[in-house]
Amino acid sequence: MKKLYTLFILIALSLFCHPPVSQAQQGSSDNEIKDRIRAAEIAYLSQKLDLTPDEAQKFWPLYNQYTKEVEILIAERRMKNKMPQTNQQPADDKELGYERRMLDIKTHYSQEFQRVLPAAKAGVVFRSEREFRNQLIRTIKDRQARNLGGPGARRFRQ
Repeated sequence: MKKLYTLFILIALSLFCHPPVSQAQQGSSDNEIKDRIRAAEIAYLSQKLDLTPDEAQKFWPLYNQYTKEVEILIAERRMKNKMPQTNQQPADDKELGYERRMLDIKTHYSQEFQRVLPAAKAGVVFRSEREFRNQLIRTIKDRQARNLGGPGARRFRQ
């Protein structure tokens, strides 16, 4: 278990240790970082779920489909948030609509995961995904705190 966390931290740190790049190269750099994060997430989930080859063959295409739907929803949300506010729909209603759609996606895929995985493993998918994100965020904050240095850095470590 400790080896997994060490591996995760090394991968996450390597993601953010790139020298600054020009704006022209920013797009490819962003994609490279996303690819590395995605690879780390797959490794993390693979370890947490401990899938058999048959389970993995059924699970990963389904999980990829799930993440694609979530990414589309997040992109739509970002686009709508960038647009000027209109009086047609209050911001709270838009946020609730987003949360409802996210819940619908997760409910659908929870059922799909239960079709291809044993119940114990299917129940761990979303929790493991959340643990991965939380670990990634902690790693990023720790790195930012180390880069900032000085007395303000202590605030990030706590």
